[in-house]
Amino acid sequence: MLRITAIVTAYHPDELLRGVVESALGACESVIVVDNTPLPADGGEPPDPLSGFADPRVTVLGGGRNLGLAAGLNRGIAHLPEDAEAVLLLDQDSVIPDGMIEGLAKVLGDPGIGIVGPSPVDADTGRTYETMADRRHEQVDDRDLVITSGMLVRRSCLDRVPGFREDFFVDYVDVDFCLRMRRAGVRIVRDLSLEMPHSIGEVRVHRFLGREIRVGHQAAWRHYWNTRNGVVLIKEHVRHNPVWALANALFLVRWFAYIVLFEPKRGTDVPAYLRGLRDGVTGHVAGAYIPSGAEYHGTAG
Repeated sequence: MLRITAIVTAYHPDELLRGVVESALGACESVIVVDNTPLPADGGEPPDPLSGFADPRVTVLGGGRNLGLAAGLNRGIAHLPEDAEAVLLLDQDSVIPDGMIEGLAKVLGDPGIGIVGPSPVDADTGRTYETMADRRHEQVDDRDLVITSGMLVRRSCLDRVPGFREDFFVDYVDVDFCLRMRRAGVRIVRDLSLEMPHSIGEVRVHRFLGREIRVGHQAAWRHYWNTRNGVVLIKEHVRHNPVWALANALFLVRWFAYIVLFEPKRGTDVPAYLRGLRDGVTGHVAGAYIPSGAEYHGTAG
């Protein structure tokens, strides 16, 4: 099997992090934990994210600052062992089913494939996020992108495209990375037979026009970054990937409708969305929406 190093990004991690690391070590040569937890307000040292866990194959990169998801991933990539042939990206609360990593590695055994990801499913219900997806087992299909958590990247591909886009901070980090890889000629696939539970926030069921709609509720700062970064990428890719750009534009329209219809804090969420829309068009960043406290959880991959 390929020599794989896992990179796990963390922010104020709980006991789930240890389980992620232990699961990754079952199939990876080494694990790099990038801890974005800032120093405590009193100036003391942040808690050890893997307190009491010792394994020479595990490296923890601290620093006492919240770098954001993209910068954290870049930091982990910079510390990859020289003999690593592939890198597995994981969130601090990723649930790694038995055999998933081995299955991803098998797909990446095809030298024509550069990136492979599992099929994400709702961690609570087990339902696929893509309701129109073909659910045939053993199917490997080409994709424009796969989500960060569970993404397995061939090491040589990292030399073809610069790392993750740090000005995006968290949302659309994986989308931008994959779209740039595709433009560089890297083949990206998803294996539908490999399902990975994934959470996209607080999900609630609402009724609208007689139908049940599952909505992932987010904080205002997430609405800002999701909209801003989505608009930036639409502008950058509309000419050479108009199908993706149109689909993403429709997604952002639906996102706004969900905010108006279902978000309880419309007074802050709607302005955040509209500011993100404006800044996406102009390319600006509103510093007020850079999270600095416990509201950021660095696991939006």
